[in-house]
Amino acid sequence: MMGQRGCDRTWMKGRSVVCLIAMLLCGVASAQLRYSISEEVEEGTVVGNVAKDLGLEKSTLKGRKYRIVTSAIDPLFNVDQNDGILYARRKIDREEVCERSSTCTINLKTVLENPLEVHYVAIEVVDLNDHSPTFPEKETTLEIFESVLPGVRIPLQPARDPDSGPFSLQQYKLSSNDHFRLEVKDSGDDGKIPVLIVQKSLDRETAGSHTLILTAMDGGKPPKSGTMNILVSVLDVNDNGPIFSKDVYTVMLHENAPVDTTVIQVNATDLDDGPNGDVVYSFSNGVNRKFFKLFDINQKTGEIIVKGLIDYEERDRYEIEIQASDKGLPPMATQKSVIIKIVDVNDNAPDIEVTSFSSSIPEDSRPGTTVALISVNDLDSGVNGKVICSVIDDVPFVLSPSLQDKMYSLVTKTTLDREKQSQYIITVVAKDCGQPSLSSENTISVTVSDVNDNSPEFSLSPYTFYITEGNSPGASVFSVKASDRDENDNARISYHIIRDGSEDNKVTSFLNINSENGEILALKSFDFETLKTFQFQVVASDSGTPSLSNNVTVNVFILDQNDNAPVILYPLSSNGSAQGVEEIPRNVNAGHLVTKVRAYDADIGYNGWLLFSLQEVTDHSLFALDRYTGQIRTLRSFTETDEAEHKLLILVKDNGNVSLSATATVIVKLVEPKEAFAASDVKSAAKDDEDSNVIFYLMITLGAVSVLFLVSIIVLIAMQCSKSTDYTSKYLPETNYDGTLCHSIQYRSGEKRYMLVGPRMSIGSTIVPGSHANTLVLPDRRRTSEER
Repeated sequence: MMGQRGCDRTWMKGRSVVCLIAMLLCGVASAQLRYSISEEVEEGTVVGNVAKDLGLEKSTLKGRKYRIVTSAIDPLFNVDQNDGILYARRKIDREEVCERSSTCTINLKTVLENPLEVHYVAIEVVDLNDHSPTFPEKETTLEIFESVLPGVRIPLQPARDPDSGPFSLQQYKLSSNDHFRLEVKDSGDDGKIPVLIVQKSLDRETAGSHTLILTAMDGGKPPKSGTMNILVSVLDVNDNGPIFSKDVYTVMLHENAPVDTTVIQVNATDLDDGPNGDVVYSFSNGVNRKFFKLFDINQKTGEIIVKGLIDYEERDRYEIEIQASDKGLPPMATQKSVIIKIVDVNDNAPDIEVTSFSSSIPEDSRPGTTVALISVNDLDSGVNGKVICSVIDDVPFVLSPSLQDKMYSLVTKTTLDREKQSQYIITVVAKDCGQPSLSSENTISVTVSDVNDNSPEFSLSPYTFYITEGNSPGASVFSVKASDRDENDNARISYHIIRDGSEDNKVTSFLNINSENGEILALKSFDFETLKTFQFQVVASDSGTPSLSNNVTVNVFILDQNDNAPVILYPLSSNGSAQGVEEIPRNVNAGHLVTKVRAYDADIGYNGWLLFSLQEVTDHSLFALDRYTGQIRTLRSFTETDEAEHKLLILVKDNGNVSLSATATVIVKLVEPKEAFAASDVKSAAKDDEDSNVIFYLMITLGAVSVLFLVSIIVLIAMQCSKSTDYTSKYLPETNYDGTLCHSIQYRSGEKRYMLVGPRMSIGSTIVPGSHANTLVLPDRRRTSEER
């Protein structure tokens, strides 16, 4: 038992050396094996070892499976999927499998998986001499006129032997006699037909009948045989037999011809008169009984007609022996062969068989990756059996012809992308070249499996959030969201904050992020007066292997709340209240500046915008208070009747939603001009001390504001450098100080210009509904000028 690629395999005694030499000459070129096995072997009989005959080592078969690709309902053979041993599944009767074929070869396709390999195995079933020749009848009677001349041929019914080759029917023998001899005619597919030949004239008066024994023998050792008795009755004279008009009848017939279609009409004449000259047509006794189901002959006209389905794929040529007999006593008959050649018609659509395929393929597969193996077959012949196979629709797959005839590989044409299309329904069309053409289709479903080739993508970049100061520690303040176009673990996203320990990144220590949903928690409450803005980066990573990630910048702006009450700088505060004494001459005119109340609010915007009002005053006609600057001026000149001391209670409040306030008391004393000059020296010294204290507090306040302002400018400039042109922020310092420590910060975001303002707004600013508590939207003068 032998196997080798590129040459046939032989499993017969005495041929091992020859096959080995043939294998060495042929080399390894194809994957076809050939074995031989005798019929009638028992179930489980080993035919051969496919893996071993292909030269595959056991170590290379680990994890690879063998199987037979067959469409038979009851397959005769099977292969062990692990070691490749081919064995018979049941007892094999060669005559059942191959009927009367001279050779009986069973072709199998075996598939070795991972990687996919197709091997063709041809198994020859060797015949055994297990049948004897048999005749259709044990006895037959022949009627022969005594006037027949020597040489008359009388076909006899042939014997049949299901065996083939040397075990089939080989010869006939006729029992010894003086009047007859036997001749055997070889009619090809119909086998050998015995013909009885009259070699000596008959004399009915001498012998009215003759008994002959016809013996059929096969080629076995010893041969098997069967017999038939022939009774020859000698009849009286009818000395003219029918004569056909042609020596040979040949006709072409298209397959699938309708029933009752006339194939040919034969004609024979008989020179005798009366019943002896009346001709009757029939099939001769030697015609195969199967032909009676396909053809019929009109006894009177000699017309041969179609009786059954004519199939070119089953048989392309028929040779039928017909007989013309007269009605004489005894009748005379003449035989003639009619050759019917069948013309092929394109009546078989191609058959598409997917022998093996992978239902799933990774999206990173290289072009040319094999998805499936496809075989195409057409039972027609010639151009009717020539098949063109293709893939319809615009899909990234193509059919590649195989080395084996009518075999194709379905391979990838381009790279695949699961995110664009995760499944393909591939339609394979096979079309023959007949007229009209016939075609068939087969669909293959291929799923594209995911590969981690997409990084997470944030819904915004960068993120900008506004948080009102005084938030609850541990509460969620905002969240980020990223998505991944992959699936399963490749799309499962986790979040974390970049903490590099730098000075600019210290705020991240007070932030925590939910790794699953991107929700960010503030672990402490933010104070606008301490921190106005900060930024950090969040990283989103998927769970693929290897993991892919992406990061985004988060810009956070702290929004002011009215959580600081006004602080009165002058008069100087004492125990939460402020009180000062001012002395002025009686002779001052109206509009004289008595003093100025100075106050500061750490909030900004409306929350830090301070307004002054007189709550109590001894004489409303004497003093007026500017509600914006805090300046106290006289409304008129003093008279002698005016009191010498006046008390003014001043209320300072901000413009927050819930207004906060502080009060100050100013005592105004009216003195005579001389006393005023005398007291001016003393007062100037005290004033110097007071002014020094005011200046000290003012410097501290201005220093703190300036530091916060510079930090804000630096952070915003850094943000501006990291942003795209679509998100630009230009911060324009615009500090206004009019005695109440007003201040503002302007910046640009996209197409809008914002201003964080202090107690006093800049001239020309516009309050837009929907602005944040202390954020104003300013008219874009730059855009206005550009539009002009």
